[in-house]
Amino acid sequence: MNSPGSQVHHLDGVRILDLFAGPGGLDVAAHFLGFKSIGIEWDRNACETRYAAGLPTIHADVSVMRETRFDEIPKTVDVLAGGPPCQSFSVAGKGAGRQALDTVKEFIHRLVHGEDEARIDEDLHSRGVDPRTALVLEPLRWLLKAIETEDRDPYRVIVLEQVPAVLPLWDVYARLLRSGEGRLKGVKYEAEFWELKTEQYGVPQTRTRAVLVARRPGDGAIDPLEPSHLPFDLHRAKRGAAQADMLPTDAAISNKPSWISMGKALDAASGSEGSPVDMSRFRVEGKTKFFVVSNYGSGGDPKNRGRRQSHEPAFTVTGKISRNKVYKSLADYEAGKHDRFTIPESGVLQTFPHNFPWSGKDQAQQVGNAVPPRLGMHVLSRALRGDAPSEEELAAATTWPVVPPATTEELRAIGCGDQNRCPPDSHKVNPAPRKSAP
Repeated sequence: MNSPGSQVHHLDGVRILDLFAGPGGLDVAAHFLGFKSIGIEWDRNACETRYAAGLPTIHADVSVMRETRFDEIPKTVDVLAGGPPCQSFSVAGKGAGRQALDTVKEFIHRLVHGEDEARIDEDLHSRGVDPRTALVLEPLRWLLKAIETEDRDPYRVIVLEQVPAVLPLWDVYARLLRSGEGRLKGVKYEAEFWELKTEQYGVPQTRTRAVLVARRPGDGAIDPLEPSHLPFDLHRAKRGAAQADMLPTDAAISNKPSWISMGKALDAASGSEGSPVDMSRFRVEGKTKFFVVSNYGSGGDPKNRGRRQSHEPAFTVTGKISRNKVYKSLADYEAGKHDRFTIPESGVLQTFPHNFPWSGKDQAQQVGNAVPPRLGMHVLSRALRGDAPSEEELAAATTWPVVPPATTEELRAIGCGDQNRCPPDSHKVNPAPRKSAP
């Protein structure tokens, strides 16, 4: 990480704008690929993590930033990225977003075809669309704003990420981006979208994401991402022994390595110099062994808590990961003696560097909300370079460079300036009243 001598230098050469940036999953990925980024994040806690990590950040509401402070985004930005909040679309949530898919599709078309945005906002409110659901429109609004702003060029690349339920919306996005119609003013993109399983890209957890990549035609067609690892069989426990013996092994039909297990990822982090990850408490006869009982039910039964062994990938890492119970042995399970994953360990399961400087409050929620950086490296590398990250880049991505306190303070000043512009209700870490923005 560079240690610039001035605040301005932090923003020099920034290419990627990360909307809804969280603690920095995509920004961490960009760093290890050699690209500079800046994130917009509303949550003060996530901002504190970003400042400590040396990640340029604007602490603001994405919508307000677009409406009133668009000119503050460096003009070098040519990549728009973002993962709008997923709670209302998530299977784990109440599903308001899934129920509103057709409504959101309608609003996407209305935005592109030139309807007044104030009227659209009024209709979103009057029709009771969850405000979080409506945020999936923000990347499109940012794209249209760039196209319609005189001294800006259209973004060359767009990268969006969400839960699988959003795939129908990415389909609508892709069709419109290819068309160049309406407010796109003839600006067309090659656009593709996929459902990706994170364990197939070296992430030691099972998690499925919907990813859209679009780029200007001059940059060529977009090839699908090539998985680097084999998928994990989620239904392994339902297969009988005889049935399993009749099936060819993954290794027999593929030259790809198997998925990465929790134990392997955490052991590697535990062996790193100065690492806050310490697996010694789970070692038995020199081997790391444990099993995890999920905080969530499975098969529709809230009492049927799923289990994963240390030689398997983790469950999807959510903001409730600290509620998962980790047992060293069956005897400990029967005795009710359990452990928990620490924040650094949870971060490693998301593929953050073992020494990533998690800061602020609600750190488990920060970890769970993040894009896994290793998946981000695969997506950004394909979108920006047309290839996969190198083994050297992936190996380097396990350790985060030390960030001087002076850099953190400089970035905090960029994030909020004189503090008057920070969102007043962003988790209220500092409850002191704030003046309205001038």
